[in-house]
Amino acid sequence: MEKSYVDASNNIFDTKDWIPKQWENLNVTHLYSAPQQTGVKIPLLREIGEKISTLPTNFNFHPQIRKIYENRLNSIATGKGIDWATAEALAWSTLIKEGYVVRISGQDVERGTFSHRHSVLHDQIENRRFIPIHNICNDVSEFQSCNSHLSEFAVLGFEFGFSIYNPDGLILWEAQFGDFANGAQIIIDQFISSCESKWNIANGLVLLLPHGMDGQGAEHSSCRIERFLQLCDDDPREIPDFNEDKVWQIQKINMQVPTLLILGLQSFLCS
Repeated sequence: MEKSYVDASNNIFDTKDWIPKQWENLNVTHLYSAPQQTGVKIPLLREIGEKISTLPTNFNFHPQIRKIYENRLNSIATGKGIDWATAEALAWSTLIKEGYVVRISGQDVERGTFSHRHSVLHDQIENRRFIPIHNICNDVSEFQSCNSHLSEFAVLGFEFGFSIYNPDGLILWEAQFGDFANGAQIIIDQFISSCESKWNIANGLVLLLPHGMDGQGAEHSSCRIERFLQLCDDDPREIPDFNEDKVWQIQKINMQVPTLLILGLQSFLCS
């Protein structure tokens, strides 16, 4: 036992052994070059938009849902009045067409926290579901929208693991209210913000958190953005060079915290 103890002090760990196999051949060279152009041509957006906004006639949709999708289809045709949910669906669909998996989970994500998304539709008479984005999928697993129960610690922990083993996927967790992040704080602190520093394991999980109404009471409508900003980077006194392309400010950090002031939502990209 004493000999093994002495030998242990001389052991050299190869941190590459900690990296999941799925990340071994992932090309991340572009992360340290100029930001990439990710735009999509209008004709492709219109083609995809028509497919994901057209409802079948043999379904008993709620009249209001059918009206929402008729408005979406009209906005695609005219290029005007495209709302948040339509733009979100277009963004996800273009990724799917490029061969990526998109998965979102959280409380009421199928319908949308603000009853805006409607990514999963239900027949009002028969026990059937219809997922419009599946119209452009080769396999239904390419788009997953999953309502989850109120156990944020467990759900976010699952999505963290799902993201580690699916580096080519866009994996999102949406908290219905700001204070729902409280129940997942252990995962955020101990894993998402620090997994690369601790175990040399990267992660691309995206958190969508409501934010707003600051100073107007409890954190139910605020995710407390300051606590996420405090988790960014390692040393607040070490500031990346402000080069022209903002490469290091965007990429050489443990988390990105962009704010999207639409529908009261803020998006946190953790990587």
